[in-house]
Amino acid sequence: MSAVLQLGDLAVAVVRKPIRNLHLSVNPPDGHVKISAPSRLSAEAIRLFAISKIGWIRKQQAKIRSQEREPPREYRELETHWAWGTRCRLHVVEEDRAPAVTLEHDSLVLRVRPGSTVRQRQAVMEDWYRRQIRDASAPLIAKWEPVLGVKVEKVFVQKMKTLWGSCNSRRRTIRLNSELAKKPRECLEYIVVHEMAHVLERSHGPRFVALMDRHLPNWRYFKARLNRLPVRHEDWLY
Repeated sequence: MSAVLQLGDLAVAVVRKPIRNLHLSVNPPDGHVKISAPSRLSAEAIRLFAISKIGWIRKQQAKIRSQEREPPREYRELETHWAWGTRCRLHVVEEDRAPAVTLEHDSLVLRVRPGSTVRQRQAVMEDWYRRQIRDASAPLIAKWEPVLGVKVEKVFVQKMKTLWGSCNSRRRTIRLNSELAKKPRECLEYIVVHEMAHVLERSHGPRFVALMDRHLPNWRYFKARLNRLPVRHEDWLY
């Protein structure tokens, strides 16, 4: 069940779930606010919680709205794209063979069939980004499983609008945003460790912070770096 809580000019989407604690998020691209609340918590308790967080919400919204955004993509020759934190020039090769993408130094070579549409070229690129994350995340998970004492049962990779990753602690699965393939590799490792830590601790409370501090002491640097990098241009609807 969902509703909208209006606090002056601030609209907060409230989603009730079978959870124990309140969860607050401020999400790109426009800084919209969402509260996930326990099913039986009173509307007044949710309202008071939201009011107590208005200062923090405004600060996060300002950060999101000032973040650099990538321009809309047309997937044409010499257009700028990102791969693993590097700004690359796109080279488009039209040939009658299976579409593919290769990374060559600071260039991305997109091979497509003659007459391909923008949407078709986009699909080829997005599939390449997904495979990059799947391939790069496997050794990272293998590295961190014995360190954290966690076994990840399955990894899902997809393009997500508001999260870099997520975790289902009960099923021991993690989900990674394919957009991470545009960011520096150390940012992917931070997200992998972050989500694996959620298998041990579902919330972002003191125990979770202690886990991150112990195993990845510079995680705050990677978090800040990830949030400073350009984000994808898109007309997102919620």
